[in-house]
Amino acid sequence: MNGLVLAYLGDAYYELAIRKYLIAQEGIRHVSKLHNQKVKYASNEAQASIMNHLLSSNVLSEEEIDAYKKGRNKSHNARKQVDMVTYQQATGFESLIGYLSIHDEDRAQVLINMGITYIKQGG
Repeated sequence: MNGLVLAYLGDAYYELAIRKYLIAQEGIRHVSKLHNQKVKYASNEAQASIMNHLLSSNVLSEEEIDAYKKGRNKSHNARKQVDMVTYQQATGFESLIGYLSIHDEDRAQVLINMGITYIKQGG
């Protein structure tokens, strides 16, 4: 499957996982607060940071690294505030999650949980 199609799927899958996570947290019941917290986990910068963490932690298989590389978008359609490298890393992360959402949902959730923990710790 095309890397950008995987990224399209991964974006939706990841954002839904983050929304479920936030709703499950005690005290977050207002939509505006949920949205602000979602941005903390699902922005291009956060996704790129998570991807760098996963790569540097050596927790990804070769197959997963290939799924990441497949999705690094060469064109820059992101907001002008996001640099090309960050955008590519974020798109690659979404591609990885999209790939795993099809092939191994348990593994997708493991990596999402690792990302949540990393961001919570200030990553």
